[in-house]
Amino acid sequence: MKKIIISILLFLTLTLQVNAVDVMPSMVSLSNTNTIGVYQVSNPVVLRAAPDENSPIIKVVKWDDSKIEPSDLKFSEVFVILIKSKGLALMAVTDETEDWVELLYNNETGERGWMKKDDPLKFSTWYNFYSMYGRKYGLYILTGAPDAAREMRGSTEDSSKIIAEINTPVKINLNVIRGNWMLLSVMDLDKIPKTGYVRWRSDDGVKYLFPAIK
Repeated sequence: MKKIIISILLFLTLTLQVNAVDVMPSMVSLSNTNTIGVYQVSNPVVLRAAPDENSPIIKVVKWDDSKIEPSDLKFSEVFVILIKSKGLALMAVTDETEDWVELLYNNETGERGWMKKDDPLKFSTWYNFYSMYGRKYGLYILTGAPDAAREMRGSTEDSSKIIAEINTPVKINLNVIRGNWMLLSVMDLDKIPKTGYVRWRSDDGVKYLFPAIK
């Protein structure tokens, strides 16, 4: 009887792990940084070779709680963010027109295709995305970020004086975005509040911080 109970518990645990396919970036990505924002996609995603309804379909991406199709893709390759509890499925955008967006459907290889917008309001530039979600949830520092992502300066210049450093942050609040810089208010484990400008991305688009969406 005990073996049966243990087997059931293991099955349930594995099932929960399989279903836990939520995606959030954890590491700095040095590839495919030439994106302009994100688009909130619906299921399935039909991608064409060009922004034209007569253009051939090159990929159809669909998913459920445990798997994604085509099977050679991974959730983390397709989505910038996937949080089922919030209904968020965001893919990176490399180009757009009035009616279409070009989406990365493989963040590792750079493969992309065009999808017709079902709602223009679902497109968000990186500035608007960070302004909305960064202000609401705060930010976290991505693994692999350079020291610049922890150096708080008095102005938006690399040569300006370092006035504080982010060590072990409990909360990083976004106040203002100015180009590649953010004015942040930070509370470290030492509980001493700090405010200053931090580089949130490099000049060529490599992101060091990301909204801590929960």
